[in-house]
Amino acid sequence: MSPEPEKRTLKITIAYDGTRLVGWQRQRDGDSVQGLLEDVLAKFEGAPVTVHGAGRTDAGVHALAQVASVRLSAQHPTATLVPAINAHLPGDVRVLSVEEAPAAFHARFSSTGKTYRYYLCTDAVSSPFGRLYSWHLPEPMDLAAMQRAAAALIGTHDFSAFRSAGSDTSSPVRTIHRASFTPGIAPPSLLEPASAGGWLGFEIAGDGFLRHMVRAVAGTLVEIGRGWRDGSTMESLVSGGARAQAGMTAPPHGLFLVRVDYD
Repeated sequence: MSPEPEKRTLKITIAYDGTRLVGWQRQRDGDSVQGLLEDVLAKFEGAPVTVHGAGRTDAGVHALAQVASVRLSAQHPTATLVPAINAHLPGDVRVLSVEEAPAAFHARFSSTGKTYRYYLCTDAVSSPFGRLYSWHLPEPMDLAAMQRAAAALIGTHDFSAFRSAGSDTSSPVRTIHRASFTPGIAPPSLLEPASAGGWLGFEIAGDGFLRHMVRAVAGTLVEIGRGWRDGSTMESLVSGGARAQAGMTAPPHGLFLVRVDYD
């Protein structure tokens, strides 16, 4: 008998529209990105496989470039795997690339940082084409106050105030490298240029994020923009404040995982 092929590690980059999905992680009911990928890759492997994701996006959250890793014995060329996998996936999940990776590569544990973007629409009427990819808030926002509060997030802090129960990480300390709003930036689903005043994109980049952290930060910044809370409270919140002291958790459909960084 010939020896079994040695397993190789693949790095897979995926984009998905999370609208109907139950999130990244495989669930008992409903389509998850992990479950869909594992089911397809098992066809090539001829056996069950485990796919690891860089982050566990929630139900309704989207990704422009999620990263996954998998160990396979199957020796299909990476160039042919992209169209082959996509042929078996639903249209709202697309593999963008498949690359050979070092054996020790792990999509989650090898990551050095992530970038997320949250979209807000402040127009009086929300576009029917953007309603699934942004939070509609038809009212004026104090953008200057939101920008000042977002700046307080930058640095290494205890983000307990923005951490939901059920997180599987022990430390609430994270380092944020960038956090700011950009007017006039629309979700990638919209082909027409956005009006300068109608859209806001909040982008945050850091070495890692806690469960629901970005959505809790976005919800708190919206409360500041609405004048519901003083922006100066952000400094105390990032010093180990309690979750009840921070703002609401923003809806999932406005959130996109933009990029995952590796050395």
